[in-house]
Amino acid sequence: MKLVVVGGVAAGMSAAARARRLDEKAEIIVFEAGPYVSFANCGLPYHVGKEIAERDSLLLHTPQTLKSRANLDVRVNSTVTKINRAEKTVSVSGPDGEYTESYDKLILAPGADAVLPPVPGLELPVVHGLRTIPQMDAFLADLAERKPTHVTVLGAGFIGLEAVEALVHQGYTVTLVEAAPQVMPLLEPDLAVVLHRELREHGVDLRLGVLAQRVEETANGAIVHLSDGSTVETGLILASLGVRPRSELAKEAGLELSERGAVIVDDNQVTSDPDILAAGDVVQVRFHDGRLAPIFLAGPANRQGRRAADQALGHATIEQKPVLGTAVVRVFDVVAAVTGANSRALEGNTEYTTVRVHGSQHAGYYPGAKQIHLTGFFSPDGHLLGAQAVGPDGADKRIDVLATALRAGMTADDLAELELCYSPPIGSAKDLVNMLGFTAGNILFDNCPTWDWKDIPTVIETDLVLDVRNHAEVDGKFKLPESLLIPLPELRDRIEEVRTAAAGRRVSVHCQSGLRSYLAQRILQAHGIDCQNFSGGAISLQFGLEVLNAQKK
Repeated sequence: MKLVVVGGVAAGMSAAARARRLDEKAEIIVFEAGPYVSFANCGLPYHVGKEIAERDSLLLHTPQTLKSRANLDVRVNSTVTKINRAEKTVSVSGPDGEYTESYDKLILAPGADAVLPPVPGLELPVVHGLRTIPQMDAFLADLAERKPTHVTVLGAGFIGLEAVEALVHQGYTVTLVEAAPQVMPLLEPDLAVVLHRELREHGVDLRLGVLAQRVEETANGAIVHLSDGSTVETGLILASLGVRPRSELAKEAGLELSERGAVIVDDNQVTSDPDILAAGDVVQVRFHDGRLAPIFLAGPANRQGRRAADQALGHATIEQKPVLGTAVVRVFDVVAAVTGANSRALEGNTEYTTVRVHGSQHAGYYPGAKQIHLTGFFSPDGHLLGAQAVGPDGADKRIDVLATALRAGMTADDLAELELCYSPPIGSAKDLVNMLGFTAGNILFDNCPTWDWKDIPTVIETDLVLDVRNHAEVDGKFKLPESLLIPLPELRDRIEEVRTAAAGRRVSVHCQSGLRSYLAQRILQAHGIDCQNFSGGAISLQFGLEVLNAQKK
């Protein structure tokens, strides 16, 4: 058996290492176009920020260590230029020239290329990327040589956000430019507000909803011309504008590709050629909500590489599950994590209900409690469809639990019944995950309809807004216009006041976080008053208003 793997790093090296564990006698050759076959590309921003002090810590393996450990023939600086399917060979351009190599099975794991839109000036030496070790080295060398005080980051995805944090920690003034109206476009707009606040609190100049239209080099760096007519004078530019599958080799070989240029594979990573498999950033995956698209995450890439090796060597494989897209990013003192579908994927395709809860990462009475904002999406029968969390340490823990629940097909009732760790410094007796289940069950099964921040303009115009917070929570603070303030303890004695003020209109209730307004909703319903509760309370209302106000600009 002769296995050839094109590409190292996550998918390729996972495939090669797994193949060796399955077959000690197989001939396994790995071709890597760059100088490094196994490195921690997710760790690059953290070396820029000096949290990972040693550059060599990013180099997980070398051709020599892979030869001694797994008897792999790893050839770096070797580019596969053509697949000859009829002859079952690949053409290679390497340090010793051009040659061909035969294969019995071929695994393609070339990864993805950075997207650089046709913006004049992005090709200038003042502009850098941060996807590979050589790119990181060049960026750090330019920082050391130019000694800029200001750096501009283009793109607010995972790498862009991590790079901003790293640069601020190193004392640079940073401007972050993002074409979308928010950072981390996977995140719900109201939750992204938390990241916007965190970035601004750390001095980041945040430019949202604008494009870089031209980069002009200057004696001291560059001027970035933006689509809103403004400019940014900067010493250096880091561009992280997304990636696309590196599928040219597969296309030239006649393998089936998706509309987005990803290699189409079956559930065992087999392409349209039964002797060629593919894994990692280059392939199209099936998401939990039914979408078909590439996904650029290390976890799925590693699992796909392992599966490709199993299939290539005839090893039995378990049924492949749809991809959830579970991901996380840290932005200074805040973590944002997601799993499953978001509202944009669900809208117009699936009936769903959005549920928002806010609570501390551990018992509120234990010192240091900080708030986590958790959002879940549920089908009409209560099944979890996706979830997102933003907050301090512990936000990722809740999403890990919910990713597992999503994989298991759990419902709101199942979440309510989960037994999770509780100790005052660690968690709460009713964990946020439980609260998400309780709240979803109330909404879906107990006739407790809700309203959303997107409904604010309509609700203010047509409904009576009832605020059941305490006076101290409202005085001098956030309050929706024309709302009626009746603290929850007074509500039963003032029911007729509510009925009169409503004058036949629906009553839209809110409190600070959603719990007291739920209790108020039950009281109002018991008195025959048509009402709905804002899931998430004034906290989510304020996030939503920030989004709506930004959309007006």
